[in-house]
Formats: sequence, structure tokens, C-alpha cells
Amino acid sequence: MNGIIDIHAHIFPGKIAEKAVSSIGRYYGVEMSRKGTVEDLLESGGRINVRKYVVHSSATVVEQVRPINDFIAEMQSAHPELIGFATLHPGLGNVSAEVDRIIGLGLKGIKLHPEFQHFSIDDDDMMPIYEAVEGRLPVLMHMGDENVDSSSPARLSRVLTRFPRLVVIAAHFGGYRMWDLSCKYLIGRNVYMDTSSTLAFISTDHAADMIRKHGADKMLFGSDYPMWDHREELERFMALDLTEEERKAILYGNAENLLMNGC
Repeated sequence: MNGIIDIHAHIFPGKIAEKAVSSIGRYYGVEMSRKGTVEDLLESGGRINVRKYVVHSSATVVEQVRPINDFIAEMQSAHPELIGFATLHPGLGNVSAEVDRIIGLGLKGIKLHPEFQHFSIDDDDMMPIYEAVEGRLPVLMHMGDENVDSSSPARLSRVLTRFPRLVVIAAHFGGYRMWDLSCKYLIGRNVYMDTSSTLAFISTDHAADMIRKHGADKMLFGSDYPMWDHREELERFMALDLTEEERKAILYGNAENLLMNGC
């Protein structure tokens, strides 16, 4: 089997990694498995033969956008295993200029997190971002929250209808803790989904059923590092009743086609 492509991994500069990882764990009430540094990511994924990692971090305020994008670009340049996704923010003035800069930096997509960045997916303020990246860069969107609906599948469904050429990866099977709504609004739509932060919470039958209904060709393997250890996530994935061809597609084939970078 070719090396795995992990579509969903968070990294942080070493000096803030511990604080950032602890903050995420407190928010979700989850004991975080790993450290959040590039070195620890490569060690974790290396144990299951991950050859490429899509890495990102979210700007919680506008002032963080450029520094985070510079950091992700720097890490991508330093580590050939990494594929960098940039951050944007609805409060950013000239979105198009930053998208041009992101592409110039060699970054390959955008990561957005509605809860941490304090927006709803279908807010009017988000429309300039979708307009700026539609047809240019894929968007990895955090989906789902137990306490608010800012990243609900219904909201993403409205955006997909308005922006038919927008390439979206809906994280967490389309909605963390909102999998019924994902089935209602997103399954079968022209949207990718990743496997991250889902397989620990739903049954293997439920997960396999969602994959088959959505289409294995639109599913991507994601670890949600540092929340989970790569070996644990792969074990959960391999427990699903899938064919060998479906597994290959999800673990690396679909990501290769999506990223189109020869990785």
C-alpha cells in the first residue's frame, strides 16, 4: 500500500504548542493524545507510514492571519512531508490580496474553524472569502459542535448551493456530534468529507454506511492530530467493513487527486 495522506493535522510553533493543545482539549472535553509540534506529528504519523500531512492552524483574530500563514509556509518548506493549508478570517480587509499571497507562498488550501474564529459558515461576512477562493483553493471546514450551530451541516449546504465550484472538505464526517444532520444535508452532495474525530464516537456500521451513501471517492483520511494518535485512528479506520479499493481511495488515492501535486 502506498503511504497514507493525512488530510487533517494541526501544528503550532514550539513555544505555544503546549498552551494551544491544552486549550483545544478543554474546549472539547477531550484528553489530547499528542504535543502539537511538527516533530511530534512526524513521529506519530511515521509509525503508520504517513507520507504526507495537510497541516494548518486557525487565526482567532485578524492580526494572526499573516503570521500563521508565514509559519505554515515555513514549515512546509522545511519539511517535504508537509502540505500547508492557510488561514483566513472574516474580519480581514483585502481577502483577495491575502489569497494571492497564500498561493505565492505555495500553500495548497484554506482551513476555517467557525467556532474558534467566531463566525457562522453562511454569514454574509464569509461570502468574500468563498468568492476569493472558489475555483482556486480547496477549503477544509471544521464541521459540528454540540453547543452551537455555527458550523452546522445546514449552513454549509446553503454555501455549497451558492458556490457550486467551491471545493470543500467537510471535516468530521460532515459534522462532529451532528452526524444525523450531516446525513440529512450533506451526504451525496458535491463535497468531500474527512474521517477525523468521528470513528471514536460512532459505530463501525454507522461509519461504513455513511461512507457508502456518500461515496468512498469523496472521503479522505484525517487524524485530527494532536487530538488523536495516528496509530489509534488507523486502527479505527481499518475496523470498518470496506473493500481494499475503498480503503486505498480514502487513505491516499482521493487526496492525491484532490491536491493534484504529485505527492
